[in-house]
Formats: sequence, structure tokens, C-alpha cells
Amino acid sequence: MSQHPALAYLPNSEKGKIVTAAEAVMLIRDGDTVATGGFVGIGFAEEIAIALEELYLANEDDAPYTQGKPRNLTLVYAAGQGDGKHRGLNHFAHEGLVRRVIGGHWGLAPKLQQLAIANQIEAYNLPQGVITHLFRDIAAHRPAHITRVGIGTFVDPRHGGGKLNARTTEDMVELITLRGEECLLYRTFPINIGIIRATTGDPDGNLTMEKEALTLEALAIAMAAHNSGGIVIAQVERVAESGSLNPRQVKIPGVLVDCVVVAKPEHHWQTFGTQYNPAFSSEIKVRTTSLPEMPMSERKIIARRAAFELKANSVVNLGIGMPEGIASVANEERIIDLITLTAEPGVIGGIPASGIDFGAAINTQAVIDQPYQFDFYDGGGLDAAFLGLAQVDRTGNLNVSKFGPKLAGAGGFINISQNAKEVVFVGTFAAGRQRIAVNDGKLAVVEEAKSRKFVDHVEHVTFSGPFAATRGQRVLYVTERCVFALRPDGLELTEVAPGIDIERDILRLMDFKPLIPREPTLMDARIFRDGPMDLRERLLTIPLDQRFALDEQQNLFFINLERYPLRSKADIDAIARIVEARLAPLGRKVYAIVNYDNFSILPELLDDYSAMVRSLVDRFYTGVSRYTTSGFLRIKLGEALEKRGVAPHIFESAEEARTNWQIEAGGANGGTRLAARQG
Repeated sequence: MSQHPALAYLPNSEKGKIVTAAEAVMLIRDGDTVATGGFVGIGFAEEIAIALEELYLANEDDAPYTQGKPRNLTLVYAAGQGDGKHRGLNHFAHEGLVRRVIGGHWGLAPKLQQLAIANQIEAYNLPQGVITHLFRDIAAHRPAHITRVGIGTFVDPRHGGGKLNARTTEDMVELITLRGEECLLYRTFPINIGIIRATTGDPDGNLTMEKEALTLEALAIAMAAHNSGGIVIAQVERVAESGSLNPRQVKIPGVLVDCVVVAKPEHHWQTFGTQYNPAFSSEIKVRTTSLPEMPMSERKIIARRAAFELKANSVVNLGIGMPEGIASVANEERIIDLITLTAEPGVIGGIPASGIDFGAAINTQAVIDQPYQFDFYDGGGLDAAFLGLAQVDRTGNLNVSKFGPKLAGAGGFINISQNAKEVVFVGTFAAGRQRIAVNDGKLAVVEEAKSRKFVDHVEHVTFSGPFAATRGQRVLYVTERCVFALRPDGLELTEVAPGIDIERDILRLMDFKPLIPREPTLMDARIFRDGPMDLRERLLTIPLDQRFALDEQQNLFFINLERYPLRSKADIDAIARIVEARLAPLGRKVYAIVNYDNFSILPELLDDYSAMVRSLVDRFYTGVSRYTTSGFLRIKLGEALEKRGVAPHIFESAEEARTNWQIEAGGANGGTRLAARQG
């Protein structure tokens, strides 16, 4: 690989590699490919971006015949970098300064976005994780990055190949078949200039990141530029003596770095929203009890319903925007310690920050480089992902990346949604201003939003419903008034909020009619009431599918509902489905023993529950022995069963239930074997 032409002109003085921002950007040449690191405002080299913009505009004024230098740059970046106004990549947004942009997310750089919309630059949107991996592949001189990520979405060459306007014609993505499986091939290319950020640098170019909220892809960019024969420019907030940095803390070795720029303090904030928070850099831990609770709103309702999908010991990703509320609910419900929240730039554990601080987190367990985080995500490491819901169609396709002329971009959405074991999309039912009211545990829509989210066909496929369905991925679409689930033949309406009329508040506001094979269940009533929802108890209880066991030898079926909180019609249906799945294939009836110790059920569900029990008794059981130490439950549940014509007696202990089984079923030595099993 030939060297960058400016390498020979790098400063060589007593300062070593330390230069001003103005001196550093003078090294960027016409037609260079420039890679920038950053996530929103974290890790972005604002001082260097400002200097490049000033250089271009100054040259434009001083040399009208050349119309500014440098020109025709190719800009490459993985995550969105900007504040949605003027900072970040908005400094690159000048016609002539950039010719081509290959970005993971466009929404935070509206000025750059306008150049693409106006067809003034070539514009690509590739998945954020793919671009972080491309940096590593470029460093290793691999010819391409091959992955399944993007199949069926707008990045797939069959659906546009990531091109965002008519001016963009060169193919960067190819569809290939590898071992009989469709994959996407993303082409690599040399990086001439790498622009990164750290906390401390020394005259030799060694960099540490002790006060940065994230480490991101800085190392990958530095290696890619260096191995392409290019230049690496690093922004820092301070300089240390040569040889004084702890080598175990050096994140970027000096052999990869050509220039070190000391930024003005106002251009080196920890995020674009926070000048410095030691909790973001893991220097201190924060008391989570000090975090404010969310007020009741559609945002909280959605976050609360989504939180019911959290499971103990699971690894979870929360997207930006609406999904951020799930972290607040998890903290209110005291379940943060039972799950591991992550964010795509490299955060493992803790509580993610929100808004313009998004990407940072407090009380983290670890912060790893962004390319490794996407290795983990792409390989199926996420148990669940909670992502924003913007536009959905009848097949379950979802669009969050392009709306008319507006280019938001996919960011990490494609990587995350395609590879998580379960994905939950969260958002309001319609777009725009709406007003709701919550009274007596019921939801009322006071004013409807004007724009529909549930449409016949999304204009940009950021998530492919059919592709997810073929792989058996569990997908939910959660709104404040209802919940949909992805089925092989489209969206199914599965839950409705109390107080919501299906025809008036849901179906008439959709461009298509979803599947409604049976009466949708009511969303859990606790979601719409103030006070805790007892999610900690729910997460700490044994999973429902692990509460059923069949002893073939004795023809005994054990149902362990100890400490199980039955809170919705969906819970009742789930019990019925599990029993049917276990017993229907047997072709015979069994004797059931049910443990109701510390079992709890909402009073309004007793009738539905007893009806379900009666159905199971008629179809699958030769007899049933039930027991609980709770006298109150014995009375209430017994009364409900008696109304359904089911034997109402509930024993006080497991021993009494076992004795009753021996009497009714005549099981020789059955009590001894059962005692051993239950013991």
C-alpha cells in the first residue's frame, strides 16, 4: 500500500507528534477517504472537525478558482455523530468538501442529510456494525466483509444496496451464496485519514482514554488508516510526558498515530450534552435510588408493557428514544440487578443514559470496543432487543430509516434486530401529537395523532418481517393501546389495553386488518395503575414452562404453581397451552397434583381460571389433588372451582394431597416415590 502523500510533510520537532488542529487538517488532500470515530457526541473529535471546516471555507474565500481545499472527500463513519443541529459531522456538510458519504446513521447530521436529499453528494447507509467491522477488515487487507446482516432490508442489493439517492450508482454490496446460504458481501476500501479521540496523549502518539465514556472503534480506525498508508489524527484534552503513560492503559499505541491535537475544553466535552460526569467514565458509582421515576404517560405505559418481556439473567439491548424508558421502569421495579443492559457502542451492564447523552451509561460492568460489541450481537449474544417503532406493514416489515425526503438511517438497528433471539419494537400507535387519559386502570384516547404508523407497505425496509418469520424469531410490536405479534402470515393482534375499543381505536386507524384468530387478551391491568408492578417477584419465580413434570411410570402429572403470580388472561392461556402440549400426545389421561403454595391470582381472573381448569380436568385428568397452606386461597379458589362443577376441596399440605392420590388412584408405593421426587 503506497503512503499518503502528506506523510513526508508531517511536522518533526521537539514537540514530537503534537500539532495544532489547523496544522493537522492541512495534511488532508483532495479525494481522501476520511474515517471519523464517535457515537452521538461521545468520542467525536470536534476540534479537528471545526478546523477542517474553517480550512475549507477560508480557502474558498481566498482561492475562488480552486473553490476551497481539500475537496471531494469520501467520509466514512459507523454511528451517528452530531447533536441534530450544528456540531459533529455537520461541519463536513459543504458541497465540494465531500463527494461521497458512507454512514451508519444520518439523523444527527441534518446539514449532511440535506446534501444527500438534494442529490449533491453520493450517499450510502450501511449497518453500523458492518462499518465497524469494515474498519477491521480494511486494517487486515481483507477484500470484503461477508455477513448475513442486511438480508431482506434496504441494504440488500435486491432492495437498493444501501444507496440513498439517484446520484449514488456504484455498488458497494453484493449478494453471494456461501455453503448454500445467502449472504451479503460489503467491499473494503483504503482509509487515507483516520480521525479519532482520546483523553491523554504523549509526544510519541500513545493514547489513553481514562475520561472517555466509550472507547468505540478508535483502535480499528487507527489500524485501518495506518495499514492503508494513511494518516491518523488524534484529538486529546491533555498531553503527558513521554514514557509516563501506563502501558496497560494505552488504548492506541503511538506507532499508529501521526498527529496529536490538544483541544480547547469547549470542544472536548464528554458527550454533546454533558461536559464531564465521572460516572460516565466509570470513575464513580451512582446510587440508582436517586434516579427520578417516570410520570404516567404513553411512554411509561409502553415501557411498562415491554418490561414484562424482560427475563432474569438475560442480556438486553435498549435502542435510543422510546426504548430508553424501559431502563427507568426496570430501575423503578428493582430488577436492574437481574438483567444485563447493553448498548451497541460497547456498554455492558449498568443503566444507559438518554437523550443527547445516549451511548454513555452509569454503573457499567465493562466497556468494550464497538466492533467487539457487534461481534457479540451478530453472533446471537442478545437474549432480547427493545427498539423503536416508526412504521410497520402487514407482513411485519419495519421502517425507522427513511420517511419521504427525511433520512434517519439505520444505525445499529439492522444488526441488533436481525440477530437478537427476541425483538420487541416499542412506540406509540400513531405518529404526531396525541393525548391520552388513564383512569381506574383503563386507557382512553382523548385526541388521536394524525399520521398512521401501520401501513400497507413501508417505504424502507429496515427490519424484514418475512425473513424473521422464516427463522422463527419471536417479534412483538408494543404500543400504548395494543400489542401485535409476528406470525408466518403477518401481524396478529394479541393484546388490547383496558378501555380500548378494537374497531374504533385500532382497526379503523390501520391501513390493513391484522390477524385476529381469537379474542385478544387484555394487557396487564398493573401497567395502567400507579405503583409498582411487582416485576421483581415475577422475574425471580420459576419460568412457567419449567413448572410441569410428567412421571410416566406412575402416570402422575405435577404442576408446581408455588409463588406464581397469575396476573393476566395471557397467563391463563399459557398454562392451558403447556398442559395441552405435554398431555395431548399421550393419548390417555393422567392424575394431577397441583401445588398452590403462595400462589396469587387477581380476583377478576378467578372465573376465567376456573373455566380453564374445568376444561383441563375434562380432557386430560383422571383426578386432581390440590394443596396450599393459605386458608384464604383455599376458600376463594375452592368457591370458583365449585361454580364450574369441579371438586372444590384443596388440601392443606403436600402430604394430604399425596394420600388422596393414593386413595383415588390406588398407586401402590406411590406415596413413597412421590415424596422422594418432591423432597
